[in-house]
Amino acid sequence: MAEVAEGHTLSSGTEADGSPPEPPSPPSLPSPLPSPAAPEPRASPEPEQPSEAHARQLLLKEWGPQGGSLQLPAGLSWRLIFLHRPLYRNLLRSPNPEGINIYEPAPSTGPTQQPLESLGNFSGWVISTEKLQQHRSWTAKQQCVDLLAEGLWEELLDNKQPDITVMDWYEDSRLDSCVYELHVWLLAADRRAVIAQYHVAPRTPGTGPPGRWVQVSHVFRQYGPGVRFVHFMHKTKNQLEAGGLRRTRVTDSSVSVQLRE
Repeated sequence: MAEVAEGHTLSSGTEADGSPPEPPSPPSLPSPLPSPAAPEPRASPEPEQPSEAHARQLLLKEWGPQGGSLQLPAGLSWRLIFLHRPLYRNLLRSPNPEGINIYEPAPSTGPTQQPLESLGNFSGWVISTEKLQQHRSWTAKQQCVDLLAEGLWEELLDNKQPDITVMDWYEDSRLDSCVYELHVWLLAADRRAVIAQYHVAPRTPGTGPPGRWVQVSHVFRQYGPGVRFVHFMHKTKNQLEAGGLRRTRVTDSSVSVQLRE
């Protein structure tokens, strides 16, 4: 595995010179679909829920000393936060759709004519394709995280402004000098006003074994009040060959929120 801690941020330019223009605003997404109904579980004893004091104690043990000063607004309980666990967990749905292990080289696959959706569990992702020249294309996958729905609360986001960390792993597929882009927007309640954003299109040196995994990450800090959504989009490059489409794989995508030290 290799690591690109921050990568190279995008600047104005064109696909021809390897620097795609920075998207000014996040693409529109349809309203999130409701999760499919789960099958009726077998009758089993309900696990005992902790008391309010015990829930707070358990959460502060997980969060460390940074959580000791947190005050909850009226109407929010420690038991509810304990149920949601909004901090220090991945808020993206289906973060590893194809079940790929980053601790092993990307599995060797040839070109395929199967649609991407048939190759794994992509629930939660909105998928689109952008055609390029020379038989290449981008596959864009995106989703928008509702921070309040995930269990965070307005006073925490506005006053404490916890760190928001995005991370991703992509395959060094050698299909081009740039085979991956990451675009993230922190959005206000209307899902349109951009409060902070990050864009990166790393270039790999083309050395070392092909198929290695490259990490890209970024931490949003002190971004200002008003953040309610995180719009996450990554793009991976494809090459059309005689047998079908050869793809750049991506896995273990994440969006998480941490208390600032």
